[in-house]
Amino acid sequence: MQEKYSPSDIEQAAQSHWKKIDAYKAVENDQRFPKGKYYACSMLPYPSGKLHMGHVRNYTINDMLARQLRMNGYNVLMPMGWDAFGLPAENAAIKNKVPPAKWTYDNIEYMKTQMQAMGLAIDWSREVATCSPEYYKWNQWLFLKMLEAGVCERRTQVVNWDPIDQTVLANEQVIDGRGWRSGAVIEKREIPGYYLNITNYAEELLSAVANPEDPNYLSGWPERVRLMQENWIGKSEGVRFAFTHDIRDSAGQLIQDGKMYVFTTRADTIMGVTFCAVAPEHPLASYAAESNPALAAFIEECKKGGTTEAELALREKEGRPTGLFVTHPLTGDKVEVWVGNYVLMSYGDGAVMGVPAHDERDFIFAKKYKLPVKQVVALEGETYSTDAWAEWYGDKQRGVTINSGVLDGLSHKQAVSKVAELVAGKGLGEKKTTWRLRDWGISRQRYWGTPIPIIHCNDCGSVPVPEKDLPVVLPEDCIPDGSGNPLNKREDFLHVDCPSCGKPAKRETDTMDTFVDSSWYFMRYCDARNDNAMVAEGTKYWMQMDQYIGGIEHAILHLLYARFWTKVMRDLKLIDASEPFSKLLTQGMVLKGAFSQKLEGAGKNYYWEHEVDVIHNEQGMIVGGRLKSDGSPLDYEMTTMSKSKSNGVDPQELINQYGADTARLFVMFASPPEQTLEWNDSGVEGAHRFLRRVWTYGAKNEQLLAQAAKVTTEIAAGLSVDAKTLRREVHSVLRQISYDYERMQYNTVVSGAMKLLNTIESFKLEGEANTAGNAAVAREAFGILLRALYPVCPHVSHGLWVDLAYEKEFGDLLDAAWPQVDEAALVQTEIELMIQVNGKLRGSITVAKDADKATIEAAALANENVQRYVEGTPKKIIVVPGKLVNIVA
Repeated sequence: MQEKYSPSDIEQAAQSHWKKIDAYKAVENDQRFPKGKYYACSMLPYPSGKLHMGHVRNYTINDMLARQLRMNGYNVLMPMGWDAFGLPAENAAIKNKVPPAKWTYDNIEYMKTQMQAMGLAIDWSREVATCSPEYYKWNQWLFLKMLEAGVCERRTQVVNWDPIDQTVLANEQVIDGRGWRSGAVIEKREIPGYYLNITNYAEELLSAVANPEDPNYLSGWPERVRLMQENWIGKSEGVRFAFTHDIRDSAGQLIQDGKMYVFTTRADTIMGVTFCAVAPEHPLASYAAESNPALAAFIEECKKGGTTEAELALREKEGRPTGLFVTHPLTGDKVEVWVGNYVLMSYGDGAVMGVPAHDERDFIFAKKYKLPVKQVVALEGETYSTDAWAEWYGDKQRGVTINSGVLDGLSHKQAVSKVAELVAGKGLGEKKTTWRLRDWGISRQRYWGTPIPIIHCNDCGSVPVPEKDLPVVLPEDCIPDGSGNPLNKREDFLHVDCPSCGKPAKRETDTMDTFVDSSWYFMRYCDARNDNAMVAEGTKYWMQMDQYIGGIEHAILHLLYARFWTKVMRDLKLIDASEPFSKLLTQGMVLKGAFSQKLEGAGKNYYWEHEVDVIHNEQGMIVGGRLKSDGSPLDYEMTTMSKSKSNGVDPQELINQYGADTARLFVMFASPPEQTLEWNDSGVEGAHRFLRRVWTYGAKNEQLLAQAAKVTTEIAAGLSVDAKTLRREVHSVLRQISYDYERMQYNTVVSGAMKLLNTIESFKLEGEANTAGNAAVAREAFGILLRALYPVCPHVSHGLWVDLAYEKEFGDLLDAAWPQVDEAALVQTEIELMIQVNGKLRGSITVAKDADKATIEAAALANENVQRYVEGTPKKIIVVPGKLVNIVA
């Protein structure tokens, strides 16, 4: 074997071997693996062009799991694909004047070579790209099945319309009311689109994350992800009731039949209502704006912003009075109606009751516009003040109602029930359960996505594309120019005959939300090459997925949509599983120091470290820097690693310099998988030094290790004390490493491997200790190290395994059985005791572990070193069990 550690040679040889034997191709019901299937999958990446260190970390976690489980007898599937549709490809096409397809496929090719350079145990025979017609055909197929089943339907939706680019923008593309690219003032338009009725599954989706008694409860998910899903689904139990009015439209008709409905979970505070607020799109707001130009202008201004709850939460609360009044359902008092920019028409009935005394948002609004604040809940020992908000004002678990007439003295629960009874008696309301979850609008006025398989006919309406004509293929040679969806200009795509009547018609040019692509790709992996079915026998074998790995940023939408999609496929009798992922691991982000300079106003400029004179404190820690070009001071912070912050690390450069095993080892050792990882260049170098030590030990002792015998019961019985100690320590560490693999604490797996190497290196193989027994123990110990290290550093482990002839004994490391702890090796029959004479260390003795005090004293006095310092009978001998003997001469 080669004397020096050469990562490029070693890794190339290992990868060539794995490729030659098609090592990672998974086959259903493979009889080589007695423990059955294990499906481990990382979230598929967007083909942006290059892997980043977050990818390296995610995939190495998956790879360690897959390799170690295979050694434990599991038939492991680890697939990979590409989330290839989406807006970034269109933006790149506009910038580079190339079709999104070319940009996407080129990126896939390069990123795949990077993954292969990492040595990942991926079954590439199952690779999918969501932009491939072979894949999105089944998006279209299931869309039509959902349409038939009533899970999908066509409705109108309010969108952000850019009048210059002639396209719909996502909320995050609207900046200060203008389009991110054109700068045009954005318009709100109501256009038709397709919705998936995810709300039909709200109760079931909630139960699996919130109810431990549910048979499908996701106990293998992180608690915070379950809570995030629970909050997003947002089940609320309260009262829906109406404020009545006599407001009529221009035709003399009562607006909304004279009832303005609201929903509240705090019906106990109904007597504290001092105003009501409606959404800018509410019918009462529209009516009031007809005769109020200032209000009309405010409403138009409200429509320019985004419409998500997150955006509204961050927006400053603003409103305008409508001049309209509604009637309180219990007191009969007149209540003023305002238009509020924080009220969403799409949530509830687009109106809220304002109780400033017990709702923080309403409190801020009332203080701003000098509206009354009326306390209606009291808490013993607390005094209410309208000067500033206190947390207990909104506490519904404690306190009783006051200033509320018939409700006085009631608890929250009692008061809510009483209010429901009272409004029901008036025919104005009832108890109701509402959901934060909204149906999923999948129509996107975008080019680079799955075409929606609908044909619009003047006579027949919206007609589904016949199943035999699927897929509706997206033209891949379009180059978006920012002036709307290019499909609207593609005559060969747009014009088609109606499938029903045969008359000229037009295809739907909207494409599907890219979350559709990622909602079931993990099932397609199971039957990736099946042209006749969306899912088949492979899915029955592999699903439910055993372990899913990905970022916490996908904890809500992606995971929720995937769960919904799975339940729909179950109800359509395509699969048996009710939940897609048994276990979920959300790996932490990769952080690295960044140098920045604040700009005037907002924002920062970031600089690469080579542009900076770094400033350290007395402890050697980086505290800042100065820009080399002009000496200006720079701030230093630990932040997410990215090119935009000039602190990214290119995995390929790292592999070229140190090898893939070093990159893998560092990202696993630096932090537990769930926690953030702080990048450290010296840590990378330390990982490389460790692997060099592993290789050097093997090369230095190649002949001895390759020719050593296997540790048998006879050999184990005749080992020296040092050899027995080595075996005990190795098997003790192996037990901990095996446990750490089970709980996926891969950072301590690596530290365990480092401990093994230290222990092995300290065992002397030279001179008198160089016996056949000791060589056998050293070979056993190093073989355990290689198997423990293999899942994280497969290349170097494979190279040493072959060169040191372990393959002849155990077979290919790929399928070598996971080492088992020898319980006999852990039994300590002898111990070493230090000997002190008058408090000074003078030697050591080895005695039986259960030796009595007299035997220990005799052995200590017989020690040659001790006899030099002890004359005659010592005054006292003190034996500290298991540690030392102290002789007072």
